[in-house]
Amino acid sequence: MYDCVIVGGGIAGLQAAIQLGRYQHRVLVIDNEGGRSRLCKSYHNILGYPDGVSGEYLRQKGREHAEGLDVVFENGKVETVEKTEQHFTLQTDKGKEIRGKRILLATGVMDRFPKLEGLIPCLGLSVYICPDCDGYEINGKKTAVIGSGNVGANMALTLTYWTKNILYINHEKQPVDKEVLQKLEDHNIKYIEKEIHSLSASNGILEEINLINKEKISVEKGFLAFGGNDVRSSLADQLGAERLENKHVVVDPRSKMTTVKHAWAAGDVVAHSEQAAIAMGEGLQAAIWIHKSLM
Repeated sequence: MYDCVIVGGGIAGLQAAIQLGRYQHRVLVIDNEGGRSRLCKSYHNILGYPDGVSGEYLRQKGREHAEGLDVVFENGKVETVEKTEQHFTLQTDKGKEIRGKRILLATGVMDRFPKLEGLIPCLGLSVYICPDCDGYEINGKKTAVIGSGNVGANMALTLTYWTKNILYINHEKQPVDKEVLQKLEDHNIKYIEKEIHSLSASNGILEEINLINKEKISVEKGFLAFGGNDVRSSLADQLGAERLENKHVVVDPRSKMTTVKHAWAAGDVVAHSEQAAIAMGEGLQAAIWIHKSLM
């Protein structure tokens, strides 16, 4: 029986694991190694890393830190979770049953975007997802928004705060409202409704976007905006925890506990601004209150 089982080994889950390990609790982290932080080659808005730091590096160092505090890690995916009066019972995809007095869901969000050749090596280095995180990176640069319908068009409009040299490629050819198209035109945003074949880059630095018709477009930066992100809150749903319409988990703002007693949630799966630094803080905050409840 673990004092706490943390589902998800990303930024929030690792920070919680470190804090709970420092309290000398018996902690297990279950992670399927598929989180969005694994994809980001460089976060640029994190304290102490002015030149950027990769999600992979943060995860590696976080795990080493937690393991040094006797936190246990297990690879796998939790398929089901049930709550009894005394504990939680989790079943993994490998047929293993795990029990914990407390549970922290740090299962995150996965962004929806197409599997374009050359895209993954650019994420966080020259192709971005969050304008609050990385709008600064495109300041004055020729930027292509790669997206779908109104979602991509509105991202292009948002980014005019940082650069006036923007084009929008509606890769999925989804409809764009007339009034939104007019706004694109008013802001001199070139609109292209064509599929993309691949991206050309050098060491993660975007150089060209290759369309399906073999047309090449030279750019310096890129942004993705497809909508329909996967909020991984199904375990919270199984427990009966309150979720918003967009499936983000509702938590107490002070303790980060969900509406189910002794079940916590932190990070991108919670209703917040989806920032790595906030996820870190939420993981720490949840761990403090998990400790208090165990006392």
